Amino acid sequence: MTIALVFAIIGLLAFALIVHLAKGHLSTDDNLEKLASHLRHVDVGAFCNLIAASEQAYLRDHLPQREFRTIHRERMLAAVGYVRCAAHNAAILIRLGESARQHSDPVIRATGERLLDNGLRLRIYAFQLVPRLYLSMVFPNVGPVSDVLADTYDTMNRQVIRLSSLQFPTYGMSSAL
Repeated sequence: MTIALVFAIIGLLAFALIVHLAKGHLSTDDNLEKLASHLRHVDVGAFCNLIAASEQAYLRDHLPQREFRTIHRERMLAAVGYVRCAAHNAAILIRLGESARQHSDPVIRATGERLLDNGLRLRIYAFQLVPRLYLSMVFPNVGPVSDVLADTYDTMNRQVIRLSSLQFPTYGMSSAL
């Protein structure tokens, strides 16, 4: 009986995760200018610097242990902020990709499909990365965090620029990223 209850709880949590990840996917807001205004700027270079193993090693070697732990916690909290902004932007870009998938031009449809796939992938990476960053705050010796999120975000940025040049003459969408 206890095992069945545990599996039921795990199933409900998995369902809640899927609903959370698809939150941007299910929205029907078609006002793309309004969506663009909700994008948050993410400095990918700064994020990569915050999670770089070489930077962490340098700080560990050149700072007293207590000061290193304090600075490391601050850096990881800043990285969590970047990840959350990227996940927020991914939800918006999922909506943009969904809109582009409805277009009659096959090139725009294909670009929208790739944007949608990368948006969902980025939200999953963000969901996995935030707990690792918090764990790293407590245990600074935890292995370095992968920069897959930064690579995926850069790819999405290029896809948005391409999509907006193909479909939308507005200039605000890509500059907000």
